[in-house]
Amino acid sequence: MLAAPVVLSYNIANCVTRRLPGTLTVLQEKRQVMIEAVSCGGVVIYHSKILLLYKNYKNRYEGWVLPKGTVEPGETHEETALREVKEESGAAADIVEYVGKNSYSFTVPEDKVEKDVHWYLMRGKSYYSKPQAEEYFRDSGYYKYHEAIHLLKFDNEREIMEKAYELYKKLRRDGNWD
Repeated sequence: MLAAPVVLSYNIANCVTRRLPGTLTVLQEKRQVMIEAVSCGGVVIYHSKILLLYKNYKNRYEGWVLPKGTVEPGETHEETALREVKEESGAAADIVEYVGKNSYSFTVPEDKVEKDVHWYLMRGKSYYSKPQAEEYFRDSGYYKYHEAIHLLKFDNEREIMEKAYELYKKLRRDGNWD
């Protein structure tokens, strides 16, 4: 008795072909990996102005952003936020209060990244800033609220900045901001 032939069915859109030595071609299923990432950043305010950074990566990614970066092993969210503000902008600041979290996703070749960003309201210690060239930051500075709201590239950062600035105004009104 002969065994029935095995038929394998593939959706070609979810496969990649790989040619092995000789003439054999193999279909291999693509597997998109989901990566979870956590970053932290700061809305730094000094004399009512907000710190922004201008990023330009090979003219493909350009725009004004808030300082933020990835949590390193053993770091708290607060430590990450302070370190990233200092590294990316050179600015010294203190955390005043947690503002909130936003989430977004993006794809990199063959993978999807789901990212959560935790944001802190920070009190800047001076107007000094120096953009981190190694991370493709080309400019930095403190801007009035109405300027910053129009400069920011991403809606989710704009929303966080609005929330942080409202908190700043309340603290200032209540005499809790020096």
